[in-house]
Amino acid sequence: MKCFVIAMQKEADPILEKFETEKDYSAGNKRVMLGKLCGRRTGIVVCGVGKVNAASGTQYAIDCLNATEIINIGVAGGLNKSVCVGNIYSVSAAVQYDFDLVQLNGGKIKMGTLEGFTENYLPLTPTEGFEQRKVGTGDRFNDDYRDFLLLTEELGADIRDMELGAIAQVCILSRVPCRALKIISDVAGSGSTTEQYAKNLDTCFVSLKNNLEKIVGAVKL
Repeated sequence: MKCFVIAMQKEADPILEKFETEKDYSAGNKRVMLGKLCGRRTGIVVCGVGKVNAASGTQYAIDCLNATEIINIGVAGGLNKSVCVGNIYSVSAAVQYDFDLVQLNGGKIKMGTLEGFTENYLPLTPTEGFEQRKVGTGDRFNDDYRDFLLLTEELGADIRDMELGAIAQVCILSRVPCRALKIISDVAGSGSTTEQYAKNLDTCFVSLKNNLEKIVGAVKL
């Protein structure tokens, strides 16, 4: 069974409109739902915001729900003009931009390279029918220009979020495929991230609803 790992309840709600819930319970302070989406057996874990929540929710889906693939869907911030508000993008790779062992390793590794890994970007399964972009993940929601420079100039990320890098890490270590689709809620250089996010959430959720059948077909539930 494939499982969705989604940070916030409001990001899961557009999917739940088409979801036939058979079981709904809490585990480790996370909402877990089992049922069918477009007639296919599916699990949904609403994990909470941030990398620790995302990692624990993903591990639960793998260990307790026997997930055969993890699918992360959620809103995220754009970092360049290759992405547009309301559009949905498949993620080709993710990096944890707030993980830094560069100094400890004498500058021999790239920023974001996790312990036990040789590359900083973690590969994901591409989703056909959606343009591919790279994601930088960190436990920060801000307009800090230093983060922007790190993400764009050093790491070459197109999108930033707060969960995917951790989800990808758990999946690689557990040998479970992972894919992600990100809906753009704000774009750097277009004003306050917080104001854009609040203004554009409804647009993002309408986009998710309108593309849900396409997504279900593409991820082959």
